[in-house]
Amino acid sequence: MSWKGISFLGIAFSSLLCFNQTAVAQKHMTDIQRDSLIKSHHIMYFGEGSQPSRDSVENQILRFYVDQFRHFSDPLAPYFLFMSRDTQLAMGIGGCVRMRGWYDWGGAIPANGFAPYLIPMTKNPLRMRALGTTPAGTCLFYRVIGRNKALGQYQVYIEANFNGYSSRDFQLKKAYAVLNDVTIGYANSTFSDPAALPPTVDASGPNCKMSATSVLVRWMHDFKKGFTIAASVETPDTHITPVAGQTAAVTDYVPDIAAFTQFAWGSSNHIRFAGIMRFIPYRNLLKEQNHNVAGGGMQLSGVVHAATQWTFYGCINGGKGFQSLGGDWLMGNYDLIADPKKAGVMKTPWGYGGYAAVQYNFRPNIFASATFGGAAYRPGKMAEPTEYDNGLYMAANVYWNVTARIQVAAEFNLGRRENFDGDKMWARRAGLMAQFSF
Repeated sequence: MSWKGISFLGIAFSSLLCFNQTAVAQKHMTDIQRDSLIKSHHIMYFGEGSQPSRDSVENQILRFYVDQFRHFSDPLAPYFLFMSRDTQLAMGIGGCVRMRGWYDWGGAIPANGFAPYLIPMTKNPLRMRALGTTPAGTCLFYRVIGRNKALGQYQVYIEANFNGYSSRDFQLKKAYAVLNDVTIGYANSTFSDPAALPPTVDASGPNCKMSATSVLVRWMHDFKKGFTIAASVETPDTHITPVAGQTAAVTDYVPDIAAFTQFAWGSSNHIRFAGIMRFIPYRNLLKEQNHNVAGGGMQLSGVVHAATQWTFYGCINGGKGFQSLGGDWLMGNYDLIADPKKAGVMKTPWGYGGYAAVQYNFRPNIFASATFGGAAYRPGKMAEPTEYDNGLYMAANVYWNVTARIQVAAEFNLGRRENFDGDKMWARRAGLMAQFSF
């Protein structure tokens, strides 16, 4: 991805920062759709007392949807909910059945996700076209939300997806507990911003997105006037490219440190600046010494409901040694690479990327969106000619919520991979998705 591309994304994203907040005075269509969804739940009450007011019930249900790390494709609150009559406790088991199908032509990507990194650089007559389907993303979850006089607000969440072997094995996706400002468990990294990711039928999404999930301890506090600050220690999972006989991977033993500061307004608009610090170990086999190389990244992201029908998404990120946290870089083991000038020495290479997206709601339950983004790998003179240099990602789609819990969508994807020797290849995909939430 060129600097011109990053400049374009920067200008587009800066427009979000300069957005006049008076434009969000009208309720956005996505909020209208959510309000309709909240009213559709079937509640089963328990405990003593009279039945609570509708406002109290809806405020408790709203807590299922108010989440700093909620992505567009995350499952909805359960249709059937158990709630105490004093509305201090709500719990339910829910999930979704999600099916995706796609057709590649002009060269097929050998994966369910549309990742430019995986675009074949040589034409294979055996894989010029491909038809694929997957139930990946089908999930089950359990959530408890409550308030205790002694402890305060708490939440427990467990989610498992069918994303394992052949996209059919059941795998744990999230498992965490929240007590007031503290989160402990297996959750989205503090360095990520799922709410700022645009809707895509393709499960991979923009090829610069930060999507790491890890066991962590996070403190996050909401201040007045829309400001939020968060910091966490997270279990690392670094990916390096060792050289046989010269370097070797060492088990991670220093946690990642991540933090963000965020300004939010309205019901679901925000701008977030995040950073992460990492310490990546390796062993110099020639000198028989272990080393720990510092790395890290920064990210500016946000989502703005600019008017009744318009939503804008944006992100710019970059750093050294942060590549295993997501995007195309994750597939290249780019956290540490060998220094060709010094045998046995490894360094953190640079990487940067960004995306901009726009969504237009024709009606509260029908919308279209378009996304453009890219990722670039910048190891300097350490790159091989046939190594990945940059990738472009584009998506255009239409979503229709047939009912509050049945959704269908169609999408066209276009991507490009370019290597350091200047070789380029394009890929195309048409995809469909059907989802039922319960």
